[in-house]
Amino acid sequence: MGLSGTVNSQQTTSPSSTTSILQPSVTVTGNYQGSISGPPLPSGPVKLSLADAVKRGLQTNLGIVSSGVSSSIVRAQRAQTLSQLIPQITASVGATETQINLAAYGLNTLGGAFGSSFPSIVGPFQYVQAQGNFNWNALSITNLRNYQAANRVEQASRLSERDARELVVLAVGGTYLQVISAAARIDAQRVQVKYAQATYDRANTQLSAGTNIRVDVTRSLVQLQSEQERLLALEGDYQQEKIVFARLIGLPQNADIIFTEQLSATDLQPADENAALQSAIEHRWDLRSAESQMQAAERAVSAARSERLPSLSFNGYYGVMGPRPNDSHGVFVASGTLNIPVYDGGKISADVQQARATLRQRQAEYEDQKAKVEQDVRNALIQLRTALGQVKLAESNRQYARETLTQVNDRFDAGVTNTVEVVQAQEQKAAAENDYISGLFALNLARLTLARATGDAETELSALFPGDKH
Repeated sequence: MGLSGTVNSQQTTSPSSTTSILQPSVTVTGNYQGSISGPPLPSGPVKLSLADAVKRGLQTNLGIVSSGVSSSIVRAQRAQTLSQLIPQITASVGATETQINLAAYGLNTLGGAFGSSFPSIVGPFQYVQAQGNFNWNALSITNLRNYQAANRVEQASRLSERDARELVVLAVGGTYLQVISAAARIDAQRVQVKYAQATYDRANTQLSAGTNIRVDVTRSLVQLQSEQERLLALEGDYQQEKIVFARLIGLPQNADIIFTEQLSATDLQPADENAALQSAIEHRWDLRSAESQMQAAERAVSAARSERLPSLSFNGYYGVMGPRPNDSHGVFVASGTLNIPVYDGGKISADVQQARATLRQRQAEYEDQKAKVEQDVRNALIQLRTALGQVKLAESNRQYARETLTQVNDRFDAGVTNTVEVVQAQEQKAAAENDYISGLFALNLARLTLARATGDAETELSALFPGDKH
């Protein structure tokens, strides 16, 4: 009954000094990558807040659709199991015309025995009938236990459907944050291009004035073109990420989306670990679904054992029969049967053994799911603490990098240094800006990931991201 696809957030580290230390990302696979067509859109650009995007994703994401279909199938299976406990009543109307060859049954010898002729062919003759039929397994512990197991499976399906909503919140919310962080990097890179352009222009001016050398101009040109290349690459990545995001929430892939949120830092304190773990145990829908699956397997074992018990059934019919509708008479049959298993060749033992094996599997899955929930919470808390630390340090480094670049530019304008120092200062500032953006992305993603880990992503979204921040 599991869904096809997963949603995970990650926070890896990079030892390189030229890239961000934190590398947060969101991985969406399977059904959660796709969607169905959503409500029609007005013409022009589409403005989307994070809450709007998540709301649309909960309506159109393929993971939600697939989860609903799976739940419908399970509900139908439960109804089929329930039908085994309810009396089955049918009605029938028919007309029959027949002819019988008594010789085929050896009855043509009766005439000689009684000293008279005995016809070998009887008929043709006809009759009509109308009757209601009744069948009811009135007492079957096996059917009752199977119905209880189906109830638990249906409950597990509903819980899985709720968990699918949490995954969609993480997929859409995390991808939204990833897209706006890419937009922030583009804005920062455009500033770097302007810095590099200004340095190149100043180097050219100084060369014309005879206060600089050609190699400085060439070096500044190489730096300018390198920054332009980075900008082109970032813009290409951004466009591709927008397409991925559009697919998540059922938007046309060429839609002009305006993301109204901005990455921001909050004075957030790390969550209490014990409280987070307790919340996860109580609220994680996937854990509760695994528990229901385990309970269903327990009832399936009981159902298999109860196959050894007697069962009671009632069958019969009541109607009218005769050669013509106006010349018919009432007929009926009523019977009750007590079935007592005596010997089944080992079938019941095999059913019990198979049910027990399934129960052991469900118990192992439940225990593993508990461990996974704890792992998710602990990882989310680590990511949150790490991101909080990086944002604080990156914000300080960004300020120092700005001051350094200003001082180096002043030195360059004064002719006491060359473009080597300017390029180095620009790269330091770019790295500091990139670290800060990555830290903001990691911080906001960690908050959303922790909400998912504790089972409250959908309900806590408005508190985590209360609207446009600009």
